[in-house]
Amino acid sequence: MNLELHFGLLGSLEAAAIALGLGFVLFALWWPVCRRAGLSQGHALGWASLAAIALGAGVDAWNLFYLGMVRLESPLYARLALAGIHDPDQLGTRVLLEITGALVGVGLGWRAFSYRNAAERDNAAG
Repeated sequence: MNLELHFGLLGSLEAAAIALGLGFVLFALWWPVCRRAGLSQGHALGWASLAAIALGAGVDAWNLFYLGMVRLESPLYARLALAGIHDPDQLGTRVLLEITGALVGVGLGWRAFSYRNAAERDNAAG
């Protein structure tokens, strides 16, 4: 994604809002697939959560993991590693907010689609 996000907390909140929308859309896509396959709501929640976190926070989570695991022994390697990261000062906060946003988006999708499913079931029964 080549979105130009702000720096600091505002950029982290923007990334979280994108991950929230992504989580909602991915749950909306997984919900009918799991229903047709005869799987439970938990499967739809799990697969949508995994996909939303991987897509919403994948690159930033990888950069955070990479900075923690790779031995940056020289200033040159550290500078090269940090050059490819948008706002490295807020990387941890951004990853946390992206994961939270993705999970909240999936939860909102579950809430919206499970109520609609329950209403359809009640109308069909009564």
